[in-house]
Amino acid sequence: MKTLNRFYINGQWVAPSSGGAIAEIVNPADESLTGTLAMGTAQDVDRAVAAARAAFPAWSATSREERATLLARIIECYRARLDDIADAVRVEIGAPISLCKGLHAPVGLTQLEAALETLRAFEFESARGRHYVRREPIGVAALITPWNWPLNQIAAKVAPALAAGCTVVLKPSEIAPLDAMLFAEIMDEAGTPPGVFNMLFGEGRVVGAALSAHPHVDMVSITGSTRAGVEVALSAAPTVKRVTQELGGKSPLVILDDADLPAAVAGAVIQCMTNSGQTCVAPTRVLVPRERCDEAAAAAAATANRLTLGDPADPATRMGPVSNRAQYEKVQRLIGIGIEEGARVVAGGPGRPQGHDRGFYVRPTIFADVTNDMTIAREEIFGPVLSIIAYDDEADAIDIANDTPYGLAAYVYGSDPERLRRVADRLRAGMVRINGAAPDFSLPFGGYKTSGNGREYGEEGFGEYLEYKSVMR
Repeated sequence: MKTLNRFYINGQWVAPSSGGAIAEIVNPADESLTGTLAMGTAQDVDRAVAAARAAFPAWSATSREERATLLARIIECYRARLDDIADAVRVEIGAPISLCKGLHAPVGLTQLEAALETLRAFEFESARGRHYVRREPIGVAALITPWNWPLNQIAAKVAPALAAGCTVVLKPSEIAPLDAMLFAEIMDEAGTPPGVFNMLFGEGRVVGAALSAHPHVDMVSITGSTRAGVEVALSAAPTVKRVTQELGGKSPLVILDDADLPAAVAGAVIQCMTNSGQTCVAPTRVLVPRERCDEAAAAAAATANRLTLGDPADPATRMGPVSNRAQYEKVQRLIGIGIEEGARVVAGGPGRPQGHDRGFYVRPTIFADVTNDMTIAREEIFGPVLSIIAYDDEADAIDIANDTPYGLAAYVYGSDPERLRRVADRLRAGMVRINGAAPDFSLPFGGYKTSGNGREYGEEGFGEYLEYKSVMR
């Protein structure tokens, strides 16, 4: 049993203020209680923001080289803790240890390294004739991160914020606190100056709301549900602070009629089911030529049925549970709605997989005969559930793909490069991946419509933490 009852504020580990709630840390693989977590209050937010505010003048005045030196030390300390981080993520969200070691822990390192590379080349000042434009740090940044890919999002926010010269207050998810504590230990071990990095836990309606509304917070960056993003924006509006949001998704994957359909379908299923479907960019709507829907359904079912479910600690496991009871119940409810609305289950379905009486395990589920007006095609399920949707021609596929309130990501498979580009250019999403292209963390990431605003990664993400100043002479 772990007792997490410390926050990291002003370079010290401190006890939370009295009056905060106590949350349970539950292992989703067997529903056992693995620890407790002290939650913060508005008073704790005041302490953390005050520390960040006091540290900002000195940190914002540091040179590029000084900030790069700190990032390099953070990278070194993070690399030394990779195994500890992987194990923490396995315990707290139930991701398979192979995924934790292969992606969850290393992706945080990748984000740190990418931020350092961006910092070294970033132009903070540019000439405009006899005048010049400066890019200056915006101030205190409140960073609110989720539980599904916790290290990716923590590093993707903290690293560019510090590199830009901001000071930060991090509020990680209370569902994934173990890896966040390790990250704070890394920041301390790396010698981060007091007040430059601060971290506290708390409920969104308490700590998240207090950070969003705080008059001494200059910007908020949140990754989470669209509902949470709206609440943050509303809380932030009276103080006119900047808000960047990376929110929900219901990403289409368009398989064109000249694509290798079996390979495209298999890739879609694997991408969707990775991390038990708890990925905002997961391709959960697979659009297939109408005459090939039965073939696609069979290929998708075969791939889903081959997935190895089991104990996340077992290296052979490829899919673990979803992260918590509330998520499990939501996924089960939406699977039930899909059946009620007439979609056909070709793999998986409601209930736990055979042999898993405990733990928040969900059967990898494939729906065929889905129409784009069904609930399972409209709502973000955030679980291992994929819908196959028929289209008539290329224009119809693009219309269906774009017929969603979301716009975070899209995918397209085919064999004609010019056609692939034409379709990609018409998809209303912040990221389009063609024929399974690997992600590139130097490119900006973010969404259209209710998937958010602002960008992370690369120069564009770096710029979210900076203000423009025009100097005329």
